[in-house]
Amino acid sequence: MKLKELESRLQGVDHFEEPKILLEQYPTSPHIAAHMLYTIQSHYDDIEDKLVGDLGCGCGMLSVGAAMLGCGACIGFDIDSYALDVCLRNFEEFEINNIDLVQCDITGFNTNTRWHKTFDTVIMNPPFGTKHNKGIDMVFLEQALSMAQTAVYSLHKTATREHIQKKSYDWGVKMEVIAELRYNLPATYKFHKHKSVDIQVDFVRFSFPNKKR
Repeated sequence: MKLKELESRLQGVDHFEEPKILLEQYPTSPHIAAHMLYTIQSHYDDIEDKLVGDLGCGCGMLSVGAAMLGCGACIGFDIDSYALDVCLRNFEEFEINNIDLVQCDITGFNTNTRWHKTFDTVIMNPPFGTKHNKGIDMVFLEQALSMAQTAVYSLHKTATREHIQKKSYDWGVKMEVIAELRYNLPATYKFHKHKSVDIQVDFVRFSFPNKKR
């Protein structure tokens, strides 16, 4: 599937109608999702026929896109039952049957759970750790690294790059900034004063240097 077709098809994915501020429920745009997933597959071959985990899957934008690109199976994780209901509707709409969903609190996982090193690839657009959730982006990342065998692909605020590089080094993980993006954050919540705000975001690949491919 070509990039333009993937982005076009992802336009049909439903989003949150009443996003929850405490969960930082900002939608991943079809444009960003398509470019992320297309790059993951075309440059690294990390989606097709692979078992993929989607942490904080929300309404399923990345999961749906992974299915469109031929993942073997995908499991989405989210704490919010409403988001998972929207997910299920999206799967039905696109007639996708190789995705399962798990309702859970990712931040409460023990890294040695049943999901330890279960997935070939983990994809996510985690909470950025603003407002009441400072540091939650790193909790998501640590959990993702414990669940992935090959690589984790994630979005992080560019302003946190140096901190994430240090943590990656401490964890013995290779960090590669694939692209610098402008994440257009729509005025989703009442406290937003502007229609949208552009945030500088890194699209990052984390991998394990000692793994043989």
